[in-house]
Amino acid sequence: MLLLATLTASAQRLTAERTTIDVGRTGYQQPITAVFEFRKRGTRKVRIEKVVPDCNCTVVEYPKGDVGDKFQIRMTYDARQLGHFDKQAAIKVAGVTKPIYITMKGVVLREYQDLSKNYPITMGDLLLDRSDLEFDDINRGDQHVQELHIYNSSGSVYQPNLMHLPPYLTAVMVPEKLAPGRAGTMTVTLNSTQIHDYGLTQTSVFLAGNPGDKVSADNEIPVSVVLLPSFMGMTDAQKQYAPKMELSKKTIDIEFGDKTKKKEVIVVSNKGRTDLDISSLQLFTGGLQVSLGKSHLKPGETTQLKITALRDDLKKVRTRPRILMITNDPDQSKVTITINAK
Repeated sequence: MLLLATLTASAQRLTAERTTIDVGRTGYQQPITAVFEFRKRGTRKVRIEKVVPDCNCTVVEYPKGDVGDKFQIRMTYDARQLGHFDKQAAIKVAGVTKPIYITMKGVVLREYQDLSKNYPITMGDLLLDRSDLEFDDINRGDQHVQELHIYNSSGSVYQPNLMHLPPYLTAVMVPEKLAPGRAGTMTVTLNSTQIHDYGLTQTSVFLAGNPGDKVSADNEIPVSVVLLPSFMGMTDAQKQYAPKMELSKKTIDIEFGDKTKKKEVIVVSNKGRTDLDISSLQLFTGGLQVSLGKSHLKPGETTQLKITALRDDLKKVRTRPRILMITNDPDQSKVTITINAK
């Protein structure tokens, strides 16, 4: 957890999220960077006169001139010595006598493998290979498994666990404890008998480094389950008289340009011989508004699915924006409409 820490009384013009950052492990002569997040306090102009590192082995980048309300200072260590390091830099703010000190620490290893490509998601000191869990095309009674691969990038031992699990999910971590530089697997099992409604069920679980850690948006993992109606007992002869849904398109490409919202329309038709029921219309993410003309279509009837995409809200979503429809068409009990927004 990043805790907002107020700096010393003589330097109250700036506030830092952290003044010490453990950057973990790097390889010999593989430079590593710590990014310090700062906020300006009040409305007065603030300027950094200079930043002085404690040795020539570190380079510091900082904003020149007046700083904004939020800004970064980047401190890079050249990693030319093996072993643990603890590097400091002094920030001199114009008009403030006492400097602000920032510290980066970590360890340089002779043999080191960069695992950022294998574990692109960062949650504190733990690196993950994915940021969400999706259980697609589930029939009631099925048990499905998803895996989270987790790497400990720190110098401490962690005991990863998932918090706020709903009744239909269980999770087991192997190994139970992750030593520094080690990876493990979190196996998440879905018990579909605990899901009551067809269509999309969504929740969030939270990855903790150790039992009792706090919950925040920084360690949130969205979970989605799509439960489908079953047509296993339907014969081929019955399917000939079944409803048949047809969409004018299943993928929407949106370019906002200078607009904050865009509207699209999909035509929904029933090409079958019996009535089509759209029992569920749901969204995987925010950033979209939808309305369906009618959910019950007789053979030959059509309706419109109107979609409004909101640019600013879509920028905040962490998973792919999609629309889910559950129908009584045995060949298309689940239909997913994908939104590609730029």
